[in-house]
Amino acid sequence: MLRSIQWAALGTGFTFLMTTLGAAVVFFLTGEPKPRFQKTALGFAAGVMTAASVWSLLLPAIDQAAEAGRFPGWLPAAAGMLAGVVFLAALDALLPHLRRERTEETWRQNTLLMTAITLHNVPEGMAVGLAFALAASGENFAGAAALALGIGIQNFPEGAAIALPLRQEGLSRRKAFAGGMLSGVVEPIFGVLVVGLAAWAQPLMPWLLSFAAGAMMYVVVEELIPEAHLGEHSNVGTLGVMVGFLIMMILDVALG
Repeated sequence: MLRSIQWAALGTGFTFLMTTLGAAVVFFLTGEPKPRFQKTALGFAAGVMTAASVWSLLLPAIDQAAEAGRFPGWLPAAAGMLAGVVFLAALDALLPHLRRERTEETWRQNTLLMTAITLHNVPEGMAVGLAFALAASGENFAGAAALALGIGIQNFPEGAAIALPLRQEGLSRRKAFAGGMLSGVVEPIFGVLVVGLAAWAQPLMPWLLSFAAGAMMYVVVEELIPEAHLGEHSNVGTLGVMVGFLIMMILDVALG
């Protein structure tokens, strides 16, 4: 068991490192972000999250549920996604009552964004943890390494997708970086935890994957895309969505 936990920590530690490196892009920005950059960053985050919801979460949820054979493949995906939407909508309604002072709207948007991507990282960390636990016993190390590499490379734009909007909302570079980095820390935590609870957690994976997808799509539709298209120069927000979507889709398909 100890060896399995150590290997799970190794695999998920790499994916967390990639999230951290993605968040670090905020240190390479100079001056205050301009409106066009703000819209592009928000659009980029929306594109990354949309593609990740489909290829990283919903499609694997459908496949895993179909393989298990307990439900039609679409049922856990649909139910889990709906639950994720309801959860984020409830959180969205609750947040204004939790904090009434100063930049309430900005704080609300940032909280929703971080919550959605953090939820998305939970099942990814569990998947990597389980794969490396199996590799520790001599089963398919190459497959586990490929999975960690694929998710790790995907995590780079996800770290940026949190840090850049936080920076464009006026947070310091350090705080924006910390927000992006902390969204990925759940991967090693849940990756190690699931190794000890493998028999219990595996059947829940389709539901967890689709729950995270619903949470992410809520933020994309409710917050990111509308914000990316406010005022003038909305075309750069659209361009950001397309670029983020294409990058994440290529990473998911090529490395999946």
